[in-house]
Parts: sequence; C-alpha cells; structure tokens
Amino acid sequence: MDYFAYRNGLLHCEAVAVADIASAVGTPVYIYSAATLLHHYRAVEKAFVALKPTICFSIKSLSNIHILRLLAEAGSGFDVVSGGELTRAQAAGADCSRIVYAGVGKTDMEIRQAIAAGIGLFNVESEEEFENLSRLAGSSSRCVRAALRVNPDIDPKTHRHTSTGKKETKFGVDIERAVRFFHAYGHDANVRLDALHIHIGSPIYSPAPYVEAIGKILDLIESLQRDSFSIRTLDIGGGFAADYEERRAPASADYAAAIVPLLAGRNLEIILEPGRQIAANAAILLATVQYVKRGGERNFVIVDAAMTDLIRPALYDAEHFVYPASVPDDQAPQRKLDWTPPDAVKVDIVGGVCESSDFLAKDRLLPPLARGDLLAVFTAGAYGFVMSSQYNSRPRAAEVLVEGDRWRTIRRREIYDDLLGPERDV
Repeated sequence: MDYFAYRNGLLHCEAVAVADIASAVGTPVYIYSAATLLHHYRAVEKAFVALKPTICFSIKSLSNIHILRLLAEAGSGFDVVSGGELTRAQAAGADCSRIVYAGVGKTDMEIRQAIAAGIGLFNVESEEEFENLSRLAGSSSRCVRAALRVNPDIDPKTHRHTSTGKKETKFGVDIERAVRFFHAYGHDANVRLDALHIHIGSPIYSPAPYVEAIGKILDLIESLQRDSFSIRTLDIGGGFAADYEERRAPASADYAAAIVPLLAGRNLEIILEPGRQIAANAAILLATVQYVKRGGERNFVIVDAAMTDLIRPALYDAEHFVYPASVPDDQAPQRKLDWTPPDAVKVDIVGGVCESSDFLAKDRLLPPLARGDLLAVFTAGAYGFVMSSQYNSRPRAAEVLVEGDRWRTIRRREIYDDLLGPERDV
C-alpha cells in the first residue's frame, strides 16, 4: 500500500499535500507517514507469526523518538548500537527487556548504562568484549544475558560498505572460533551465554543468503548442544530490502516463506532486527529547486537539500526515485528509475555542498524544472536523516510526521545557534 500518491497532480503523504507542509516549515524537510511505518511493521509481524519472534526495530535506520514511540506502542522492541540509541529508546518509552545491544566497540560507560537499564540481550562480538562485559556485570552485582555474534562467511550480494557477513569484516567471530568461544566462556558466572546472533548485511534482495547463513548456524547450535551448551535464542538480524523502485524488493512474506520452515519447531526464541524494510518507504525528502544550469554536456538541477541531508547516493552509490511534487493531472509517475516522462530532460540533481560527490541523483529523465519547484526524493526513511551532518555548517533539516489528515513537526529545523551552541558553552 502506497501512502505517498499523486492526487489532482499534487503529491500527498496520506491525506496531506506535501506542498502545504513545505509552505509551513520550509525545505529541506523529511516527511514521514505513520501509516506506512505501521503497515510495514505489521507485515513483518504477520509474516513471521509462526515463530512468535521478538521484533526489534533497528534504531540506526531511523531514530526520531516520536517515531520510536509509535513503534513501541505497536509492540516493537529495539535493536541499539550505542548509548545514544539506548537513551532514545528509553525516551520513547521502550520496554528495555525487549532491547538487544549490538556493536563492536561498546565502551565501559555504555555497557554500564545498558546493565542499569536492564536490557534483554547483549550481542557480543569478541573475546575481549565478553571478558569486559563479565567484569562490569560482576562489579554491578548483575547477571546479564549475551548472544555471541557469529560471522557465517556469507556473501549477501550487497554494497561492500554494508556487507557484514564475510570473514574479513570487523563484525562477530567466525564459526570455528565460536566453538572455542563457548568452551572458554559458556559457563561464566556473570554473563549467561545462551544465544547466537547473525547479521549478514543490508539491503539483501533475496532470501537465499539467509537460508545459507541460518543453515550454518543451526549446524553450530547442534554442535554446541552436543557439547552440553544450551542455546535458547537465535537473533537472525535484519537486512531485509525495501522498494527503492516499485516491486523490486521481496515482501516480508517472501523472506518468511524461506526462513520460517528452517526454524519452526526448534524450541528457539527468535529475534528479528528489521529497520530498512519498515522505515525506508515511510518517508520522502522534500527539496526546493534553487537554480538550473548547464555545465559542458550536463544539465544540473541545484536544490536546497544536499549530501549533508541524504548521503546514501554519495556513500553507497544508492539510487532513489526523484520526481516533482506537482505534475499535470495525467502524468503521475511510475516509480521506476528508468521511467521516461513526457518532455523529459536528462539532469543531475545536486546540492550546494562544496564537494563533487554532492549529488542526490544522476542522469535522470525529469520534466523541465524551474526555480521554486518542489522535488521529492522517495524511499528516504531509512539511513536518511540519521546520517545527516552539519558539514559546510549547514543546519540539519526539519522532520514531520503525518497521521491521516494531520501532521506535526517532530524535529524542528536547526538554526545557526544550534551550530554554534556547543562551542560557546565551553
């Protein structure tokens, strides 16, 4: 179901014309659809219902506390990778017993914070980290639970910067080391090591890498059980793809159809960590055309959004569908990167940052554009605002949440005082 649609030539988020939001709060602005977030969350929940999993939304994909509160109220747990993300989950009213904590570089302060909060599970990534967790848990007079993150050496066929399941990445331990890990730490007095965790990358456009990885982990579980280690929980991570183009990504049900039969009836508690699949299509980044220019053989559309607002194209070679927010009634677009509208002009859509890598899209066929036109960058909800920066001393964008025919600002636009405040307060 698409809650971003053209009506009478105007792009709407649910029942609100996005141009009305731009008139009120300016651009660039991230506009989120609450209905889309909940639709995708419930799709994951329904698809995997046979496993009764704990669904832990990945905060690194989208961290605004108003959105986290919406998901917490829908029953979501959370996957965090820093003390700041844990603080956001707590501010959103999360049940801390349904929080899993991943990351290779947890500091002592972050670990103590998580122990005090009573999180459900630490995902441990190295021997030294485990020893430190045990030391800190012991000094807090707490017994905590941990899952060992195992690297199954699977190629998920995704971008090299987001592939995390191969041996040469910094994440987890390989399967051979995992057996030795349990023999060394499986009976620790302060940390109950009774779970395994995998996360092989993102976005993954096929269930096949999950099937291969889970098969290897199930063999590992059987081996550990033969050695009298009890494995209670398996966290299969996240990474499910989202539709950056229409109908390219598998649905939640497609992943579940391949994964559920592998895990059903195995007496394992299952944790899922979806982020992108829930959040990506729940937002657009709305920008205003500042100038149109020609350079050599290329046409440039310069907008007020930039790589500081959405770095995915520059960092990951990511492609987002981009289109004007106002079109003739009979020209509502198809969300395909190669779709050709009438009277199309090939353009690069770029921002005002002083870097050649500052672009939002290249070689796109778009209707003729002029100063003041609104452009929508679709599928911007995941790894969008969370990766924004103040490079070039650019204040960060506003965020807006739409619920039906109502909308509200959930993060105000930064002003210059926000840039200078931390430097003045010293």
